[in-house]
Amino acid sequence: MQSSDSTRKLHIGKPAWLKSKIPGGERFLKIKKDLREKNLFTVCEEAKCPNISECWNHGTATFMVLGDTCTRACRFCNVKTGNPEGQLDSEEPAKVAKSAAIMGINYAVITMVDRDDLSDGGAAHLGKVVREVREACPGIAIELLTGDFHANEAHIRSVLVEQPEVFAHNLETVERLSPRVRDARASYRQSLDVLHKVKKLADYPVLTKSALMLGLGEEIVEVKKSLQDMRDHDVDFITIGQYLRPSKRHLSIKRFVPPKEFDELADFARSIGFKAVASGPLVRSSYRAGEFYKQAVGERSST
Repeated sequence: MQSSDSTRKLHIGKPAWLKSKIPGGERFLKIKKDLREKNLFTVCEEAKCPNISECWNHGTATFMVLGDTCTRACRFCNVKTGNPEGQLDSEEPAKVAKSAAIMGINYAVITMVDRDDLSDGGAAHLGKVVREVREACPGIAIELLTGDFHANEAHIRSVLVEQPEVFAHNLETVERLSPRVRDARASYRQSLDVLHKVKKLADYPVLTKSALMLGLGEEIVEVKKSLQDMRDHDVDFITIGQYLRPSKRHLSIKRFVPPKEFDELADFARSIGFKAVASGPLVRSSYRAGEFYKQAVGERSST
């Protein structure tokens, strides 16, 4: 049950633990200046990520591809929805590669809008982005945060051909709430199936990752069940963060989850075998992504 303290906070604004620092740092400021001079932008900036300076200062950045219009309408997401009617920017792979090279990053998270208007869900275009980024940035590690591709094995395989070091796909919420939170074309079980198929289809040791948002009305026991479901499907990394309502048109926040509960969930996630866990009010899908990968690679090399 939601406490009276939490209820009052919903009416008086965000609690103190959701206030983030103003982005800064020498490397962050230089990267931002270089990008503006080339008229390039990242999803880190456009999404106003609270962790932007921490990630950029550690050599990680996130890019969104396949345009700015998603064919789905998840009720938590602020990305524009519509029908792009098959349109693609043929220069997008080169633009992303150029941005990554200018930034001098060593870890790129490449995310995408869902493109149900394309026969392959955008898999081929995503592959082109990966190839161009690798060519422009030798030695870079790449994490893909993808849509579900309707769990189509051929489309998943065509992305895996490019051998991303990490393949991420988000469950977003617990099974009970999934139909209310996500677009009808997405489903909790389909997302688990995607994560399972990635491991089954890959011919190299790919790492898988997912994410959950809290504050949508879920019970802690349901969150733990979702974490166990992911481990049962061999998911390696998990991030858990607070849902923040983008606008009044989106789902309302049912509760601001206190940091202590995030810590308890992190302990539980580690206890059931996740290789890396980030759990906190300001955590987002790509939070400390490069560190997760390095940590997992380090563990592999020591065994």
